[in-house]
Amino acid sequence: MESKPNIQDVAKLANVSIATVSRVINNQGGVRKQTEEKILNAIKELGYIRNAAARTMKSRETKTIGVIVPDIKNPFFPLVMAGIEQKAREKGYFTILSSTNESPIVEGKIIKNFVERGVDGVIITTANENGEHLNLLKEQNIPVVAVDRIIKSFDADTVLVDNAKGAYQAVQHLILQGHRDIAIICGPQNTTPGFERFIGYKKALEDYNIPLEESLVVQGDFGEQSGYLATRRLRELRTRPTAIFSSNNLMTIGCMKALDDLNWKLGEEVSFVGFDDVDIATFLNPKLTVVARPMNSVGEIAFMFLHERIQFKANLPKREYSLPPELIIRQSCRMWEK
Repeated sequence: MESKPNIQDVAKLANVSIATVSRVINNQGGVRKQTEEKILNAIKELGYIRNAAARTMKSRETKTIGVIVPDIKNPFFPLVMAGIEQKAREKGYFTILSSTNESPIVEGKIIKNFVERGVDGVIITTANENGEHLNLLKEQNIPVVAVDRIIKSFDADTVLVDNAKGAYQAVQHLILQGHRDIAIICGPQNTTPGFERFIGYKKALEDYNIPLEESLVVQGDFGEQSGYLATRRLRELRTRPTAIFSSNNLMTIGCMKALDDLNWKLGEEVSFVGFDDVDIATFLNPKLTVVARPMNSVGEIAFMFLHERIQFKANLPKREYSLPPELIIRQSCRMWEK
């Protein structure tokens, strides 16, 4: 197996002392600009990661884990983070939280920073499910646990909620209320939750012999604005839906704003079920029917998996854990009679 470049390799390639390289990578100053550029070029050419040698040599854990989420504004992730932190504190670990804003480029930079900080493990909801940019963690033997999204082509334990089942429950509830024109505001289909919730929607329609109407399928991006625009688009249809299923909490908030702006009466003219319980769900009148996820439990289990990986290294099989969702029935759905 090819050995990783170390600080001695950088010093040799740049033709400087190890002490000079150390001053540059630790931002201590006192190095001429020309020399600093030679060292930075050598680091780039060798692919040197500052903590690579130190990590191999260290005899104890740093008791620090990194957590990476795609959107800290999404209420799902702070609640997951609360579960992670609770269990982490019990085991004497500190957590570092970073948000990527759904950017794989930003995610790659965060991962490199976590490696340099010497984190013992990483919990991630990735912005890129292909997983190529996570190879740096694998090279450094840093265990990874995926939350909410499956990482393809990468061996990581995964903690999910049964998205397809939750979506099925939502749409089935609307069908049993007599609805047939049921719209869905989808999440991105290149993500696990977006794809699986659409699968659950389609399966419910199929099981009750309701044809899939393409005009009732509106694509969103899991953001509030996309939920708002999707709802306006549905309102403009010649045959409007009698019910809407929103695939995530931020799109639900956007949908509620649009319904209010359009004077489209919730629970009277249109029924509604959202995926994820949100604060506004019980403040609105009528209160929202939702598919709730055990968010704290997701975080707790994710940390427990990661801690086991840190303790036992690779001597564990790859694991995937799926938690059940819960349909919470409130007042935003009514019986539909033609």
